[in-house]
Amino acid sequence: MAISLLESIKNTLQKTKVEKLAKIAIQQQIKVKDIIDLTFDADEQIGFRAAWILEHIYTYNPLKFVPYTTYFLDRFSSQDNLSARRHFAKIAALLTKKNALPEIRALIQAYHTDIVVDAVFSWLIDENVPVAIKSHALNILANLSIKHSWIKDELIQTMDYLLDKESIAFFAKVKQIRKQLRQK
Repeated sequence: MAISLLESIKNTLQKTKVEKLAKIAIQQQIKVKDIIDLTFDADEQIGFRAAWILEHIYTYNPLKFVPYTTYFLDRFSSQDNLSARRHFAKIAALLTKKNALPEIRALIQAYHTDIVVDAVFSWLIDENVPVAIKSHALNILANLSIKHSWIKDELIQTMDYLLDKESIAFFAKVKQIRKQLRQK
């Protein structure tokens, strides 16, 4: 990985700088795998910033992410940096959407996603996990309910359980997810 990227993320970043670094990473052909690895850095701020850049790389060029999708999913459940986990959860929500690239949909279909599902359910019920991660967790589970039919009932029960324990923002997201599940 280019040393300049690591040097660039040692300091506080603003969104415009993250967007610029993601575009530079794409142009310089920095391996997505190296950035995924960087999200696990011992310095949580470096890990967070790397995850933020990783999210933008996926957003700008999901095709560049395709060769590393399985690697990302393999590492997904071991992400314990809550700041990085937020971006991991958002990427996973995008990877599992029905309008993801056909190549990514095929990888998700072939992948043993039970490990991801278990991690996401545990994040969902963990009181210490911020609502932004839980919001993406709801999307991931709803998206994967097509592949795993049992998720729908479990997700509905979990949402019912969490409704009075979470914020108004969570309540609004639950309403959206219920609508999505009814359409399946």
